[in-house]
Amino acid sequence: MRNYAGKQEMIASQVEDKCLQQKDFSGYDLSGIDLRGFDFSGMNLIGADLRAANLSGAVLKNANLSGANLMEACLREANLTDACLCEVNFTNTDATRASFCNAFLWRAKFTGSKLWGASLCNADLSEADLREAKLIEASLVEANLVRANLFGTKLCGATLLEASFHQANLTGADLQWANLVQANFTGANLWDCNLTHVKFGNTVMPDGRVVDC
Repeated sequence: MRNYAGKQEMIASQVEDKCLQQKDFSGYDLSGIDLRGFDFSGMNLIGADLRAANLSGAVLKNANLSGANLMEACLREANLTDACLCEVNFTNTDATRASFCNAFLWRAKFTGSKLWGASLCNADLSEADLREAKLIEASLVEANLVRANLFGTKLCGATLLEASFHQANLTGADLQWANLVQANFTGANLWDCNLTHVKFGNTVMPDGRVVDC
């Protein structure tokens, strides 16, 4: 407990120190730390260990977390706009209502994560692993999901306007009530995918057909 408290106090002082706004936290062990509401904007967190850390409401705009481990972390309502998150491990992370707008999430791993109501507008999720993730009512307007793995992913009520699913795997995904207007599924795998009550409109299907209703 003493070691935990000491680490908590040290990190808090470094993050909040105005003279350390560009602090390099790359490779730091921040696992299990309570970082609710902290401002990491523009900071270097490459390869940091943030497993089970509490980052609820934290601000990570323009931060670089490439290769970081956020497995089982809490990112509820966190702001990761414009962040570099390539190959980050978000397995079983709770990112409910978090913002990933314009974030670079190439090959990020969201297996089993909760992204209910999250905003991923214009995010680059190419080759990302979203198996069994819950993206219910999430916004993925103009998101890039080229070759992403969405096996069994729940996208009920999600807004996928102009999103690209080129060659993505959506086997067993649940898209009921989703907005697929101008979405592109060219070459995607939609086998056993639930498309009940989805909204089509100039939607490009896997075989190239355009569906308008």
